[in-house]
Amino acid sequence: MTLAILADLGGTNTRVALAEGTVVKPESIRRYSNADYKAAGKDIAHILQDYLAETGASVSGVCVAAAGPVQDGVAVMTNLHWSMDGPMLKAVTGAGRVAILNDLQAQGHALGHIPAANLRPVISGPQKAGASMLVVGLGTGVNAAPVHGAGAARVVPPSECGHVNMPVRSEEDLALMRHVEGLLAARGETPHCGVEEVLAGRGLGNLYDFAAHVAGKAGGLASAEVLSALEANDPTAEHAARLYTRILAQALADLALIHLPYGGIYLIGGMSRAMTPHFARFGLTETFREARRVDLLQTAFSVTVVEDDFAALTGCAAYLSATA
Repeated sequence: MTLAILADLGGTNTRVALAEGTVVKPESIRRYSNADYKAAGKDIAHILQDYLAETGASVSGVCVAAAGPVQDGVAVMTNLHWSMDGPMLKAVTGAGRVAILNDLQAQGHALGHIPAANLRPVISGPQKAGASMLVVGLGTGVNAAPVHGAGAARVVPPSECGHVNMPVRSEEDLALMRHVEGLLAARGETPHCGVEEVLAGRGLGNLYDFAAHVAGKAGGLASAEVLSALEANDPTAEHAARLYTRILAQALADLALIHLPYGGIYLIGGMSRAMTPHFARFGLTETFREARRVDLLQTAFSVTVVEDDFAALTGCAAYLSATA
């Protein structure tokens, strides 16, 4: 049996698994805390070494999906400042075949290999078989990438579009942008309100802080706390969720017109799954399908949430198999 070791390096956890061909072995999946390894002065090399020591597996291939840019075969983790390249991965795994993907690229390679039970439509619309698709990640960070072709011919260009400007369409949007810039400056961070600052996990907290400011209340809630308050019908949390949904719909509409994903738009990541129950209530479809000079947004495209926390691992396996 020929095995490959796969790793999905998110901003918070690293998921590691074994695969045979395109099939990820569910019983092999393990999760490691990046913070724990970073605190100990360790990185992805140590995670892979620990996994192989624990499982006793011998692998012929390794594919790593990293939440950061990949250039010239080197990946740098945006939020962890870990780096990795082919020689390092070969050395720690003993694998002869090595691949490094951006995490969104891995998610793109997973499309077509995800069970229908793990796909939840949130905006209905046509899906043209074989057409380009778009994968959008909403989690610790935000990113999106087009997906062209299938199998060995599939191309998923790398991207860092989570740092493009937040859509500003109203006076409220402008006030929100300035408020988030102020929050970032106060934290000693670069005061640029990209879409990640409002659509990532920390983004929901930023939106709540703005909604609380408007209501004359104290902010300071983390995203999990905002989601709990939303379940309790807290009006400030509802304001934040309404902002989240509207900005997401506008960002998706812009991306749809740029990439023309007639094969569908796919949302992945913890924030997409957490917000899915609220999208209809706060008008995701209505905002996405607003009238513009062209009618594409009213007649084309669909949006589906991928409810599979291990889809990036599936994408890694599919990529290794297709490029063997």
